[in-house]
Amino acid sequence: MDNIQLFINENREGVFFIISNGEKVGEMVFSLSETHLIVYHTEVAQRPETKGFGRKLLDAMVAYARAHQLKVTPLCPYVNAQFKKNAKEFSDLWTPDED
Repeated sequence: MDNIQLFINENREGVFFIISNGEKVGEMVFSLSETHLIVYHTEVAQRPETKGFGRKLLDAMVAYARAHQLKVTPLCPYVNAQFKKNAKEFSDLWTPDED
């Protein structure tokens, strides 16, 4: 079973990560400000069983940002590409001119 977890340290640096069969197979690294969640990096192990895990991490991050009323700064190429590709879906979190 895949389990997405969240860790945020005292410096407001965090990571969403996926554990599958007891092994960390994906992560999304970010930091928080008062108003923004800044995503720096997303990485998923390249295996057949991890297909779609990038999107699972993205969905967890988006849910967190919405629940905490944060805007997202997508510095990560994967998140930036997904936000641009699905601009309407993420319009409450991101304005293209901001990145």
